[in-house]
Amino acid sequence: MIEKRPFSELGRFQNDWLNAHYHFSFSNWYDPNRMGWGSLRVWNDDEIAPQTGFPPHPHRDMEIITYVRKGAVTHQDSLGNQGRTEAGDVQVMSAGSGIRHAEYNVEPETTTLFQIWIEPSTSGGQPGWGAKPFPKDDRANAFSVLASGLGDEGALPIRADARVLGATLQAGQELTYEAQAGRHLYLVAATGEVEVGDVTLGPRDGAAIKDEAKLSIRARQDAEIVMVDCA
Repeated sequence: MIEKRPFSELGRFQNDWLNAHYHFSFSNWYDPNRMGWGSLRVWNDDEIAPQTGFPPHPHRDMEIITYVRKGAVTHQDSLGNQGRTEAGDVQVMSAGSGIRHAEYNVEPETTTLFQIWIEPSTSGGQPGWGAKPFPKDDRANAFSVLASGLGDEGALPIRADARVLGATLQAGQELTYEAQAGRHLYLVAATGEVEVGDVTLGPRDGAAIKDEAKLSIRARQDAEIVMVDCA
């Protein structure tokens, strides 16, 4: 089963500094048929204007992965962590028993990113934060595991039965992904156009996938894709 979620049909929020599109119910946008996909709860496609951002606010019991597509985001939190995550890099925050953080775009250009929330396997625990570069050349025509709670070497750790993967594909290239039975996959084309099975995704379209033991992904144009595999 592959269900396309066109970018034009996503939830929407816009103010003077944030242009957000929601793959799942979030904030004031509610769709009872899009409350999550397995343990994946949030996938927001955010554009943050220069010199603006999210002021300090709290979270708990959530694994929050930020995939920066353009520009950079600067992080600060109540644990004293500070860092700048730029395009091609990924940051992970395990909210655990509770944390406050702020995410700002201090750059002169608009920052675009995916913010992905995955429910943890257990509640509570010491909160934490980390970031890491994932050069696009290292994931050319192949998946790299960006974040994982399944012991994948080189990935940023999360406390969830899930992994977040990324790949860049040249036009005509094809990937296959084998998923275990009962897993939920959610794939978004950050750029370009791809065929996922018999479904075509354009830029920023998503696909909810289940019961596809061997998933075929073929690039119709040069493309960048991000996918979550979760319980």
